[in-house]
Amino acid sequence: MDQNPKVNPAVLGLAAFGLTTVLLNIINAQLISSENLGMILPLGFFFGGLCQIYAGSWEVKLGNTFGATAFTAFGSFWLALVAMIILQSLDVIAPIPKAGLALFLCGWGLFTLYMTIPTFKSPKALTVVFATLTILFFLLAIGQYYSSVHTLAGYEGIICGFSALYLSAASIINPTFGREIMPIGKPLVK
Repeated sequence: MDQNPKVNPAVLGLAAFGLTTVLLNIINAQLISSENLGMILPLGFFFGGLCQIYAGSWEVKLGNTFGATAFTAFGSFWLALVAMIILQSLDVIAPIPKAGLALFLCGWGLFTLYMTIPTFKSPKALTVVFATLTILFFLLAIGQYYSSVHTLAGYEGIICGFSALYLSAASIINPTFGREIMPIGKPLVK
């Protein structure tokens, strides 16, 4: 086991984001029924939400503004999404109209778009995660009005989630073995 005293919270944060994203988008792609959404709610709350917020707070301690911002924000996204679904199902809030949900998703798309820019100085694998997530948010927003686009977004979201899982795996496997077993690519910008 790796005895390196420097902990990399990105391993947990990327895994939490990736797995939750893959499973939700399997539903969005209609590979399984939306009746399975109940499995996403606890996962989105605890793993996608809280674990990413923990990873973000650990990134603060390491002085990593990007990691702290990204993990805390996307952890909060999952908590907000879960809360929205639960509050609607309990009739605490009215169902969100398509325009409101599209605006919510576009807002996250804009945030993700500007968060993608700093990834150009990071390994390509991180750029892939953020670029595919940016596309995903905008496709999901458009998908509020076109079911075929929503389904396409599901497939694209599966790719996004697996890219995060890949980077999470590489971020723990490569240092453990002391060499690059899983390539993550050179930065686009030096």
